[in-house]
Amino acid sequence: MNEHTFASRHSTSAPMPAVYLDHHATTPVDPRVAEVAIRMMVEEFGNANGVENIHGERAASAVAQAKERVAQLLGAELGDVYFTSGSTEAIQLAISHSIGTRRAPLRIAISRVEHKAVIDTASHAERIGMAVLSWIDVDDKAQIDRSSLLSVLQGGVDLVCVMAANNEVGTIYPIGEIVRTASEHGADVLIDATQAIGRMPLNLEDLGAAYVILSGHKIYAPKGIGALISPVFEYSSIFGLQGAHHPTPNVSGIAAFGFACELMELEGEAESRRLTQLRDQLQERLHSLVSGLIVNGPETARLPHNLHISAPGAPNDVILSRLRGKVSISTGSACNIGAQEPSHVLRAMRLPEPYIDSCLRIGLGRTTTANDVERAAVAIAEAINDVRSSFSGVLDV
Repeated sequence: MNEHTFASRHSTSAPMPAVYLDHHATTPVDPRVAEVAIRMMVEEFGNANGVENIHGERAASAVAQAKERVAQLLGAELGDVYFTSGSTEAIQLAISHSIGTRRAPLRIAISRVEHKAVIDTASHAERIGMAVLSWIDVDDKAQIDRSSLLSVLQGGVDLVCVMAANNEVGTIYPIGEIVRTASEHGADVLIDATQAIGRMPLNLEDLGAAYVILSGHKIYAPKGIGALISPVFEYSSIFGLQGAHHPTPNVSGIAAFGFACELMELEGEAESRRLTQLRDQLQERLHSLVSGLIVNGPETARLPHNLHISAPGAPNDVILSRLRGKVSISTGSACNIGAQEPSHVLRAMRLPEPYIDSCLRIGLGRTTTANDVERAAVAIAEAINDVRSSFSGVLDV
């Protein structure tokens, strides 16, 4: 896509569009992916479950091709790919399946920085007596505390839930090591790869995890499509019925998701290098413009498009209000919006209150340019410095 197409359609007197740097929350649909989705809705619109006619056959073929593309990107078996409406449904199916394979309550171990969709699903299972939870601690960079992991595993665990990469501070986890350690203690592993897909190496055949979770709208596919990849999953274990009826496939979403995975396989490595460079430029620029700026999480083992900062003395809700219409960023997971509580991730990292109160999550993306980075750096710095000045004046009075 031409990075300047949108801007070129507007006169120089028109206000500049806001810079979008919230790609952890969601990504814009790549126009190439959108073309696939539209074609499947308008031209190849058959029911993939109804293969008695040519339209159904073509739809089924598109679903099969999408499975191939997902499997190819992740080194998975074709038969292990199950399409869902997104990560949340995939998580619910995986945990429900794991519960269904055991007679006693499922013993689940969860890192304290998992996505709320994992935590809420497992916590609900515990409330209704179908699971017992234990918690794995993390350090101040959100990395798994190995001693805590080993302690939990030695106490007896059936399922370990851990991210491939953190959706707030970008921490990348040693999931290969975690899966091996869990396996040695007889535990299956659920890997939430929602943020990691296409951005870090993942070979599921080598990894050996029982469940892997994906979502399309994090990789420039439409919302409402995702996948559960699992060599052990069976619908019958959840519903108690052999040959349980499968819903009508979302063919357009599935085909678009498959093509988005193919693009990530072809372009993801180069894209990650470019975004790493831009992210580092943004970080350096902000450091030069804002005194006392803190980078949260690791500065090495993190997602290439992630920058999570704190500016003590500048409450993040006020900063975001100053940035409205200029730069779109966030304070954390989109699923936490409206919760009126600090990020559980930053709490688990035991960050000081001033860091938590002023945290900002910045996520670069496929269409982010060097000009976007400069505009965003200046706008964010101005907002932080203005807010600090305002609050300092109030406190001085």
